[in-house]
Amino acid sequence: MPRIIDVIEAPNQGSNELVTRVPEYESGDFRMGSQVIVRESQRAVFYRDGKSLDTFDPGRHTITTMNLPILAGLMRLGTGGKDIFTAEVYFVNLREITDMKWGTPQPISLRDSDLGLVRVRAFGQYTMQIADPKRFVDQIVGTQGIYNTSQIEEFLRGIVLSRLTDVLGENMTSIFDLPKLFDEISAGMKAKVQEDFLALGLNLKQFMIVSISPTEETAKAIDERSSMGAVGNLDSYMKYKTARAVGDAAQQPGGTSEGLGLGAGVGLGAGMASMIAGAMSGAQGGGQSSNQPAAPAVPAVMTLEEAAAYLRVTPTDVQAIIESGDVKAKKIGEQYRISKEAIDAYLAG
Repeated sequence: MPRIIDVIEAPNQGSNELVTRVPEYESGDFRMGSQVIVRESQRAVFYRDGKSLDTFDPGRHTITTMNLPILAGLMRLGTGGKDIFTAEVYFVNLREITDMKWGTPQPISLRDSDLGLVRVRAFGQYTMQIADPKRFVDQIVGTQGIYNTSQIEEFLRGIVLSRLTDVLGENMTSIFDLPKLFDEISAGMKAKVQEDFLALGLNLKQFMIVSISPTEETAKAIDERSSMGAVGNLDSYMKYKTARAVGDAAQQPGGTSEGLGLGAGVGLGAGMASMIAGAMSGAQGGGQSSNQPAAPAVPAVMTLEEAAAYLRVTPTDVQAIIESGDVKAKKIGEQYRISKEAIDAYLAG
């Protein structure tokens, strides 16, 4: 004898249970006249042969062909004289589901007007509610076999992330502008994701972006850009620092003013500043012009002319600092030979 279920209900449906199926497995043998109890936060959807038949609102319902007209055709099936039909009942939870989280498992690559290309991670949360029980059961439970929030969360996260890439690409020009765009991005995301959710029978109640942060590589690029911006005009900055260094050295015993002379000191300082600023400017714009020749290699042992070119001063200035003893050199015949190491030591003070 088939099993008879007189009372059909789901009284203990948890907050994270989106759908409760009665019976849990296979089909139920329901007798005409059985009572269906639907609570205020639920809707009941009848299913048979893979098709949703009718939906019950909150309250007590008696299964008859009057409140389930579609069952009239089923009743004509052979039942051995007993008013019994097989079906399933899905109790759909209409409570608002909060604290649904989303995040990027992999960084998103975006174009940036300041840095060129950046990679960011994003995290947030949203709240939702089942708006169309019949559609939700048809689209999600019937095809995906999803019954609780932990099962659907991964499915919905994929929808959110696909839209996030589009919205960020449309709204972002620079990663430095993102903090002030959180509200606009959240609103844009809610509008786009809402369409996808409604197609599944869901209503997106709230959508929040908690953070959008750069990856470690992008953060380093931001730090480098900030450091270069803080320096400002590199040429003026290096000339100022070198002039200060030459001035300080001139105040020391045996300093520049004694053996080098004021004109040579200023020339040396300006040459050093131009050389260092030029090198740093070249490093900043590295790769911008492939037609610029590479700087010649500096020999380990130099003539007066090579040392003068290295210091951006005249050969006479170099000979003066050699004869003053500030730079060590070897005289071979009538020619001086100066090591790069000695010149670097002199520059370092």
